Amino acid sequence: MFLHETADAEHFELVIVHSVRQILTTPDADRFLAWARETIPSLLGLSDTYLGKLESQRLATLLGTVIWNATPLPTNDFLPQPIAPLPPEAPCACGSGLRHRDCCGDLDEMPELSSELIWEILLDEIPERTLRDALALDAIPGPLLAKIADRWLEEDRPGRAVALLEPLFAGPLDDLDARYEPAFDILCDAYDRLDHWRKKSAFLNRVCAEGSRPLQATAWQRRSTMHIDEGDFVQAEAAFTAALRSNPDNPSTALLEITLLAAQHKDLLARERSRFWLHRFRRLGFKDEVFMDFLERAIADPQEAMVNSHVDALDPLLVDLRDWVAVIGTRPLPVYGTALLRDASRRQKADPLTLREDSPGLSRKRTAARLSAGDIDTPTGESAAGQGTQAELRPPAAVRRIESIWRARYPSAKPDSTHLSLAEDADVWEEPDWLDYLLEHPEVADSLDVLDDLATALYEHPESALPWISHALQRPLLDRAWSILERTLPPEGDRCIPWSAATNRPALRLLFRRYLCQIQEGEPKGAIDTLETLLRLNPQDNHGARAELMNLYLRDGEDEQALALARRFPNDLLADLAYGEVLALYRLGREERARLVLNTAIRRLPRIPGYLTRKRIKQPRLNPLGMTPGGDDQAWLYREEMRDVWLAEPGILAWLKRFTA
Repeated sequence: MFLHETADAEHFELVIVHSVRQILTTPDADRFLAWARETIPSLLGLSDTYLGKLESQRLATLLGTVIWNATPLPTNDFLPQPIAPLPPEAPCACGSGLRHRDCCGDLDEMPELSSELIWEILLDEIPERTLRDALALDAIPGPLLAKIADRWLEEDRPGRAVALLEPLFAGPLDDLDARYEPAFDILCDAYDRLDHWRKKSAFLNRVCAEGSRPLQATAWQRRSTMHIDEGDFVQAEAAFTAALRSNPDNPSTALLEITLLAAQHKDLLARERSRFWLHRFRRLGFKDEVFMDFLERAIADPQEAMVNSHVDALDPLLVDLRDWVAVIGTRPLPVYGTALLRDASRRQKADPLTLREDSPGLSRKRTAARLSAGDIDTPTGESAAGQGTQAELRPPAAVRRIESIWRARYPSAKPDSTHLSLAEDADVWEEPDWLDYLLEHPEVADSLDVLDDLATALYEHPESALPWISHALQRPLLDRAWSILERTLPPEGDRCIPWSAATNRPALRLLFRRYLCQIQEGEPKGAIDTLETLLRLNPQDNHGARAELMNLYLRDGEDEQALALARRFPNDLLADLAYGEVLALYRLGREERARLVLNTAIRRLPRIPGYLTRKRIKQPRLNPLGMTPGGDDQAWLYREEMRDVWLAEPGILAWLKRFTA
């Protein structure tokens, strides 16, 4: 008679849990076996099976004995106290009345149960005082210390978790197999909670160098994930390769690869690799249905698969918002109108060119200098003149009523100027009552003003920095805004919506956010389209979109487009325009004109050539409050952004150096 013939794994686990509880309550072998004969058959669901009472008792006694023999007893210094084998002539323990040799004694050799399995259950059942006794006796198997440390971490006791787990890794690391991976992960999490980044870094270095292959793979996986969070995909790729080399058939490594590709929005390659891993793990007989389902989803849509894989860990508010975003996708577009501005000649006074940390997922150089540069005015008024009739957006009456209700419920004002983030003391997620109203009213998505608030709120939420969360939540809002504006202000129209009119600002900010999202998702062509539209609708270019557009043109080889853009903004103090025109002219073979333009650029921004032509140069101090036009900080940031494009043009850096020596 075999256990798997009469009970499934779920019933067997239930038997073990109840048995351990009974042993802790009454640590006496005879009394426990009596309880087992009475209780285990019903726990296994054997009452209605083909087994008779005697056979059920025999099975219950067998299981009870196996469980008792494996259970560490607190009353015995947490060591098992196995039941001694019965003599052949003794009455059988199952209560049949037969001699042992004629009853259970003729069964196959009694199976054994791992004490480590019992410990997993025991750790959930014993009180804190008993747990301390077990720890003092060093009785708990090393791999299971992770379970205790995880509990302490949830109770916000990271120091205790570190003190418990560090001794596990104090000795030789190559002896620690895959069972120690949870302890490794929890120790790293505890270091994070305590801000012990140096300790964590040293620990990771040691495990990567000295650990067993499973531990090395886990350490490299964590390193890769850290680099993904920082947006350093080159280092993330290198760490992933090391993890793959350490453990090529580890599902966690496969998941990491899909994560890395999805974070870079390399969706086609992510689909191909998901298909590869699915076939590989099927051949290996891998049975984890959740993971295999993830791979199947990733073949269809990697971004959606990543969102689904994180749902359980996500802020429930974001999960609710995701459901709402799915609903609004089917709504028809509202019909906006426009009205001429009474004072079409007015201009918004320019703020200084500032340096802000406003754009997650992009490089610091791009973030710091231009992406939220704070009402950057054009150096002359020329580019704004003759660029269309200035108007302001007018939502339909139903939308205006919605906006009135929304403003009373939403707890924050708009970002200051062209900033993307709210004031430091604003936290719209602390009391998100506004979300309840939103979930009940999908028609709120007809308002550009509300879409702007939602895009800002998502920008503020830390979890939305994950690329796939941004793709699932932020991008649909921005694309809806794009569709509304495309319908209201088509390219063939003659109206623009300047930033100087406050009612236009939500729409323009949404366009700029869409550009950022497209760059993050690797869509340069779409980003160019969005920036061109933003400049068409707001020729004064308060966001500094012209600099981003110039660099995209140059990267795409659109030199004539770059020159046309430079002509729209003469005498510009943005390095991207001044030196971008030089690069475009040189690549078009117009060196004499390039030299004349270069002379003008040097007079206004003299430090750029030195930063472009030198192979190595020290980073200057960057002022978090502002960038100095013509200063070393501006030159460094332009070098970081565009030197690779200059390097790709044969001879230009030597030419630049010759004319600026």
